[in-house]
Amino acid sequence: MKATNRLPKKIYEEELRRLHIELVKWQKWVIEQGMKVVVVFEGRDAAGKGGTIKRITETLNPRYCRVAALAKPTEKERGQWYFQRYVEHLPSAGEIVLFDRSWYNRAGVERVMGFCSDEEYWEFLRTVPLFENMLMGSGIILIKYWFSVSEEEQEKRFKDRINDPTKRWKISDMDIEARKKWYEYSKAKDIMFVHTDTDQSPWYVIESDIKRNARINCITHLINQFDYQEVKPRKIELPEKQDTPTYERMPYEKQRLVPDASAKLMKNIIK
Repeated sequence: MKATNRLPKKIYEEELRRLHIELVKWQKWVIEQGMKVVVVFEGRDAAGKGGTIKRITETLNPRYCRVAALAKPTEKERGQWYFQRYVEHLPSAGEIVLFDRSWYNRAGVERVMGFCSDEEYWEFLRTVPLFENMLMGSGIILIKYWFSVSEEEQEKRFKDRINDPTKRWKISDMDIEARKKWYEYSKAKDIMFVHTDTDQSPWYVIESDIKRNARINCITHLINQFDYQEVKPRKIELPEKQDTPTYERMPYEKQRLVPDASAKLMKNIIK
């Protein structure tokens, strides 16, 4: 059911804090059990994938949680088996890998923009369930999310990116072209679901017009896919500080200190 009411900021932040604690527990469990977790995030441009990934990773240990956001393939990669460049980013035991776009580029961007042939496209749709079954057969836990955004909300977010200098990098010429082909992307997504939304490897759809709700819904669903248990942390006691050193330390004022920009800001506030 599509959400229509945006979570109030206070409730959103409280729930996100609770979920961050659960994510840390979940990651410790994944590490302890030696699990291999792959989470695929797909959807239209500006659907909210990146923001959700950021909220998932910000409290996790980056040594065991990686984001794979691949650039366009190189000349060498274009001559490889299609799945090859994604395979090298798969997790080892105890690792979580979040794919910010994945091998499904072939069923979306490449198909709509004509970057692959019809033969390559249909071969992908035929073989991707086999590829994913092979991954899962090797012990990888695969979870796939599709972020669904309305045409009106995408336009609003694109305009925001164009006008905000901190977000301008998020919109590319390819995004503009994709905007022109809204219904072709819709058709490509529907065909992709027909061939790849399987009982073994289903697509979970996140309604993402309301970012706060989408993030809470996705994180809640993700951790609920695991019957994880809290791994009790070992007790840590801080040791006594070392005795006064016998050498004379370098004078503080002789070090290359970064200028205190905050002091200038404080003066402006006081004025």
